[in-house]
Amino acid sequence: MKNSRHKLVIGVVALALLIAILPVVGACATKPPAEGQALKLGLSICMTGKAAEKGSPMGHGKLDCIKYINEELGGVEGYPIDVHWYDNSYDAAKAATIVKKLMDEGCLFFTTNASAMMTASMEIANRAEFPGLASFSSPACTHPPKHIYAQMPDYGDDWAAFAKYYMENIWQGEGKPKMALHLLNNSTGYGARDAARAGADALGIEIVATEEHAATTMSEIDSLTRIKGKNPDVIFISSTPAPTAIILKNAYELGMYPGVAIGCAHASFTKALVDLAGADIAEGVYGVIPAVAWGDDVSGMAKMIEYCQRYHPEDEGNTDYMISWAEALIDAEILRQAIKHTDYEVLARGDVESWRATEMNGFRNVKGYDVEGLHGPVDFSNPEDRRGSKSVKVFQVKNGAITAITDWIEAPLVKYEDLEWFGK
Repeated sequence: MKNSRHKLVIGVVALALLIAILPVVGACATKPPAEGQALKLGLSICMTGKAAEKGSPMGHGKLDCIKYINEELGGVEGYPIDVHWYDNSYDAAKAATIVKKLMDEGCLFFTTNASAMMTASMEIANRAEFPGLASFSSPACTHPPKHIYAQMPDYGDDWAAFAKYYMENIWQGEGKPKMALHLLNNSTGYGARDAARAGADALGIEIVATEEHAATTMSEIDSLTRIKGKNPDVIFISSTPAPTAIILKNAYELGMYPGVAIGCAHASFTKALVDLAGADIAEGVYGVIPAVAWGDDVSGMAKMIEYCQRYHPEDEGNTDYMISWAEALIDAEILRQAIKHTDYEVLARGDVESWRATEMNGFRNVKGYDVEGLHGPVDFSNPEDRRGSKSVKVFQVKNGAITAITDWIEAPLVKYEDLEWFGK
């Protein structure tokens, strides 16, 4: 009788524990979608305009990947991704209008492929608590940390990685090497400028010139002549492919290159740059990319190439296509985490509560996510660090091909918001 009572007590306790646990389990379980239910994603893409050589392949990459996710993988936890995308034409006014549209249409978050377009969108988005993800980012987009996230290391990280590599592997002179900066006149250029201001002295580099150019520039002979007068050892360019190609060709015409070392941030360092500048002129130029090389033996490469060849063969070999394919994988993972930890009815409202849930249950639950090897693992869980992946590689144009010359280099977090001059 004593043993029976003992077993009865154990059974009652076990049943009580099970009943207590069930609501928690149920709350975390993803319900199968009903007819017509979907997860809305907003995309602001530079498909045309003055940066189309970059934005177009990026748009193709993310849209092709979402097609793959919806048609081959059955969406996200059974929910199709409902894409709302608009062409911002690399125009700040259009970007600001688009982010408002995406909010009005009830998208859960939005992405841009350019830091400049995120800069134009983020004041509106941050004020509304509408989370955003920038594929290509600048420190100004994520410092101080608010509601905007970055897919990868930013242009400041590019400068720091190249500067360190230059000091350790290229510079052979005495004293401080002289570096000139040639920067696109928006956040793409200013991210590298801010990093140089924060870190040049510590690395033992003297910044002797800072020149700016527009995305529509047709000649940089005058600016390069001024730079040439400073007798630099190295030039760092943070821009997009078309103006960077002009800078390289002008430097060649002025007899500066080959001779001075040239490094590029990742916005311009892609196949389009080699095509526009010409393989002979681009030969030997360095660049920093926070991703693997096209065709590397990683798990996500074959499927990406399959879709690229099927739908956009003109983009084959273009790193921008690959990076945006990876962005769409990250978008899906954010949505997956959001729907796993939030009732669909909350997300379906498309209001501030939906956006808060997407950020806290979606973005912030992405921890160590593997983008099938296309770039470093993505983690948004650190409340102080809005960058997804945190590592880059240094590349060089060799025999006309962009070739990795280092393994992964970690990009430590720089708290720009703590620097009194930042943002002023």
